[in-house]
Amino acid sequence: MIDLLIGEFKRTWVQTLRYPSEVIGGVVILTAVFYGIFIGAQYISGSSGSFGDRLDSIVVGYVIWTLVVYIVNDIATNLQTEARTGTLEQVFLSPFGAPKVFLARAIASLTLRFLLILAVLAIIIAMTGSQIAFPPVLLLPLITLLLSAYGLAFFIGSFALVLKKVQQVLSMFQFVLFFLLATPTEDWTGPARIVANILPILPSTGLLRDLMARNQGLDWNRWVIALLNGMIYFTIGTLLFRWAEGQAKRQGTLGSY
Repeated sequence: MIDLLIGEFKRTWVQTLRYPSEVIGGVVILTAVFYGIFIGAQYISGSSGSFGDRLDSIVVGYVIWTLVVYIVNDIATNLQTEARTGTLEQVFLSPFGAPKVFLARAIASLTLRFLLILAVLAIIIAMTGSQIAFPPVLLLPLITLLLSAYGLAFFIGSFALVLKKVQQVLSMFQFVLFFLLATPTEDWTGPARIVANILPILPSTGLLRDLMARNQGLDWNRWVIALLNGMIYFTIGTLLFRWAEGQAKRQGTLGSY
């Protein structure tokens, strides 16, 4: 597995150096989209133009959304690219198995993506004056967030294996995620709170907003819920991907596009 990870890191790094315009374009687009949202919200808020501590929550929500959307799209996009280039069957013949290959590829890609998101975050903080905190303990909800996001990525990847074209599903998913991640679901109570704990990613998002935007400590009970949420969605996602792999092999449609 370590050899596989090193190989995927080298592959991702070479691709990044070969197509630097993709990285620069990503930074510009993500920053421009947020600045558009910021200017629009400032206009709606009136002459004062003050958001208070809500500005930090908006920034955290936006950064989490860009990270999750990238992860969720990554495996499905990779599957479609491999199918178009005719190398998908070779990936599935790997001795590591397709889920491990795509997971290693996603982790390698995510490492470089983190650098891009940090660059975008630094620009946003400089433009808006946001004062987000970065306590070391935020790594714990970040891990649960990644578990849940990769579970969704395998879930969407299984659709790509069986249905082949899932661009519209991915677009719809982005809007649903934007709505969910922009909503402060951690403030919900009663039955709505239970729903927020069951839906993917939301428990981790609430903890990250508390730590980074509201300077609160880590609520360990909520973190256990976020961990269970992440582990359940990751397990379901990988099991569904295995099932879709078997279906595609039985139907002989693995390498078709």
